[in-house]
Amino acid sequence: MASKNLFPGFPSAGIHFLRDLKENNDREWFAPRKAIFDEQVKAPMLELIRAVHTAMMDFAPAYVGDPAKCIFRIYRDTRFSNDKTPYKTHIAAWMKQAGAEKGLGSAGFYFSVSPEIVEIAAGIYAPDAPTLLKLRQRIAEDHVAFRKTFDFPNFKKVAGGLMTSSLTRAPKGFDPAHPAIELLRLKHLVAYEEIDAAIATTAKLLPEIVKRFQMMAPFVEYLNTVLLPPKTGSRPPMR
Repeated sequence: MASKNLFPGFPSAGIHFLRDLKENNDREWFAPRKAIFDEQVKAPMLELIRAVHTAMMDFAPAYVGDPAKCIFRIYRDTRFSNDKTPYKTHIAAWMKQAGAEKGLGSAGFYFSVSPEIVEIAAGIYAPDAPTLLKLRQRIAEDHVAFRKTFDFPNFKKVAGGLMTSSLTRAPKGFDPAHPAIELLRLKHLVAYEEIDAAIATTAKLLPEIVKRFQMMAPFVEYLNTVLLPPKTGSRPPMR
């Protein structure tokens, strides 16, 4: 990776800001410190997204877009939550195919940084019922090919595994004896890995995200062949 693409890590002040925000999660504390958030958290996050995008041009160019549209707002939606604290205490990004709706409806790449953990994920989280049914139907017909995108030792070593939240029984309309029933019962189709938060302030953060995204790319592409019009943009990982 060329030096111009290196990301040095988040400034310590940015991580300290998120830690302090957890202890002072109210508008009176945040408002006079918003400039600190913008300079020490949001601006470095945008820089990191640009660096990740540069690397993704080699293996998932269809997911490269405007960094400002990838970053999640710091403001929480509290309308339907018992937790009324107004701010998230992490910074996160979602990278989708150009033209796909943000969030539900298609698979993509995600990472978040907090003082406690760095999360790296890919896939589709909590899809609506019609979307999940469509994916289950394809997996039921094609589970051998689907498994090839994630069920091998190097994937587990580099990118972790699939989120395991699942139904206790077979979903309606699917055979409980199906050879891929453990996949058909999943509520989310997400590959997920956690790494030590200490890496967030170092230059190791960028390559750790990139190598996992590269490994996860065929998994994401498989899901999007079901959900989106065909697009080029990924190549199989090296095993």
